[in-house]
Amino acid sequence: MSAIELCLLLLAALAAGSINGAVGSGSLVTLPVLLALGLDPAAAVTTNTIAMVTSALGGTLAYRKELREDRRHIRSLRYISVVGGVIGSVLLLTTSSDALDIIVPILIGFALVLVIVQPRLAAMMRARAASRAGDNPFGSTGLRVSILGCSIYGGYFAAAQGILLLGALSAFSGRPLSTTNGIKNLLTLTVNVTAAAGFTIAHFLGHADVEWLAVAVMAVGATIGGYSGGRLAKALPDWVLRGLIIVVAVVSLGHELLG
Repeated sequence: MSAIELCLLLLAALAAGSINGAVGSGSLVTLPVLLALGLDPAAAVTTNTIAMVTSALGGTLAYRKELREDRRHIRSLRYISVVGGVIGSVLLLTTSSDALDIIVPILIGFALVLVIVQPRLAAMMRARAASRAGDNPFGSTGLRVSILGCSIYGGYFAAAQGILLLGALSAFSGRPLSTTNGIKNLLTLTVNVTAAAGFTIAHFLGHADVEWLAVAVMAVGATIGGYSGGRLAKALPDWVLRGLIIVVAVVSLGHELLG
C-alpha cells in the first residue's frame, strides 16, 4: 500500500474508533475504505475485525471505573460473547456471505427499534426491579439470548455490532444508554478479540487473508479514537446519545440497503 493509502486508512480508523467508542458501527467507515483499496470482501472483514480490536479496548478503558462496579453482574455475558464470537468467525470462514444481504438490514432495523422504544422498556424494567431488589439487571434470559445473537453477528461481520449490543443491553436491563455503553464496549472487545484470534490462526494456516500493514496502521487510529469516543459518550446527555445512535443506525441501514 502507498503512503497516501495508509494515511487514508489511519484517518478512517480514527473516525471509526471514535464512533465505536461513542455509539458503535464505526466499521461502516473502515470497511468501504478497505474495499475501495482493492481488498476482497473476506479479507476486508478479517483485516477490519483484527484492527478494530483496539477501538473497543480504548472505549472499554474509558469506562473502567463503571465496569468494575458491574463486573459480577456481566461475567456471564462475557462468556456468552466468547461463544458467539467463535460461532460467528467460523461461519465467516466456512460459508458464503450472500446471506448478509438479507440478515444485516434486518438486524440493524431491529437495533433501531430497540433504541427507539428503550425509554418505555426501561420504565417497565425499573418498575419490575423495584419489587425485586438485589436481582441482576443483566441476568434475564431475553438479554442473554440477544447477546448471543449479537455476538454471532459481530464475529461474522462486526459492523453495527455496537448498536445491536447497546440496544439490547439498555432495553432488557432498564439502564440508561450512558451507563450501558461501557458494557457494550467490553462485550464488543470480547467478541472482536475472539474473532480476531480465530482469523489470525486461520491466516497462518492458509485459510484466511489478512493485510497486516493495514491492521497496524488502523490499530493506531482506532485506539485513539476509541478512547476519545468513550469519554465523549460519558459526558453526553442520554437523549443526545440516543439521537446519535438512531442517526448512525439509519445511515447504516441505508448503506446496507442501497450499497
